[in-house]
Amino acid sequence: MERQQRDGARTGSVLRARLALLALLCSVLVPLLVAGLRSVLWALVGIAGLAVAAVGVWWTLAHTGALRVLGLVLSVAAPLTVLSLYAASGMLGPACLSLVLWVLAVASARTALAPPRSPARRAPAPRDPWVVMNPRSGGGKVGRFGLVEKARSAGARVVLLDGNQDVVQLARQAVAEGADLLAVAGGDGTQALVAEVAARHDLPFVVIPAGTRNHFALDLGLDRDDPAAALEALTDGVEQPVDLGFAADRVFVNNASFGTYASVVADPAYRDAKLHTTLRTLPGLLTGEDAPGLRMRAGATWVGGLQALLVSNNPYLRAVDAARPGRRERLDSGLLGVLGVRVANTAQAARLVRGERSGSVMRLRVDEVVVDADTSDIAVGIDGEHVLLPTPVVCRTEPGALRVRVPRHRPGRPVLAAPADWRRVARLARGGRGAGAAGRDSR
Repeated sequence: MERQQRDGARTGSVLRARLALLALLCSVLVPLLVAGLRSVLWALVGIAGLAVAAVGVWWTLAHTGALRVLGLVLSVAAPLTVLSLYAASGMLGPACLSLVLWVLAVASARTALAPPRSPARRAPAPRDPWVVMNPRSGGGKVGRFGLVEKARSAGARVVLLDGNQDVVQLARQAVAEGADLLAVAGGDGTQALVAEVAARHDLPFVVIPAGTRNHFALDLGLDRDDPAAALEALTDGVEQPVDLGFAADRVFVNNASFGTYASVVADPAYRDAKLHTTLRTLPGLLTGEDAPGLRMRAGATWVGGLQALLVSNNPYLRAVDAARPGRRERLDSGLLGVLGVRVANTAQAARLVRGERSGSVMRLRVDEVVVDADTSDIAVGIDGEHVLLPTPVVCRTEPGALRVRVPRHRPGRPVLAAPADWRRVARLARGGRGAGAAGRDSR
């Protein structure tokens, strides 16, 4: 039976690899068949439109007054003009079809190279689970979904936060009193605080998505529209190891942001007027005297002049890799994702369309990164919470530090995927081996 399952999985990988190559070929042939060599010209028109739009966005964010208005006009008019030209020439349909085929090709290639998923064993039910709930989180999800009653029905001790308690101390007290599982119904910031306590005492941890965004729950495959479904982890759950990220001594389950975004979030007016505060403060943070002088070191190399830096607990997907940008397909790679942005002028903003080749965007996968600045303290957004940390800040990962328990059946269970290595895809499509090696390389 096990051999049949392996053979079936391998056959599926080969078929997906062949689909990836076919879709990639068709994405090139469609515009060529419609417009011939003129399709190259139309591709250049599209790239130019994106560059002009990028300049417009830069002017909108980094300047005020007439230049901001002009930037807003450019950022809207440039893509609309390109779309109009495509439509007038009969290229809009083929261009959209080519883009869809390319996305299909990349998605198929990544899943074809995915490492095999080992079957998860059902975890034993806890004897004394403890759940802390924030009734204000997510606009009152705890009350709307009856989470208190449902958790107590599942045998859990429930503690409600009133805004004055120390959640870390509450979790430690629960452990001292015999709790053998810790859970949180709240936002990602509260999740991170209790997750550290669970990791330090080697206890399973349950995420109940009762916050506003619940990015951690999303990447665990939980149903964010039904927080009560996560309580099934108490009776019918499986465990999976998850890495924890650290910025100095602060834990993060999602990311730690430095520079522009962290400074915007630090503004007291941000909570009540997010857009207005962002537009008001960004020009000074991007080009003015308030611009943060960030630099980072990964290994022996220092990189300076960064305006924004995002360090994530496992790398995020690129927006072009799948239909789900802003997602992490893995939470156990043992690596941090590093995304740095360095845009100081209009020319660099225009080059952003080249991605990492522009020199303005930097992406790394490392197990440790050091972030420094021109000041003794630096604003950091840790899972959406603003903190001040002394510089330099060492960000690191603890692989598999957290035992996360999730329901055995969950709707958004992510499919592990490897980078789209087309040479391996071609070998796999011919019937050769490639998936296993790709899976090891994706670690």
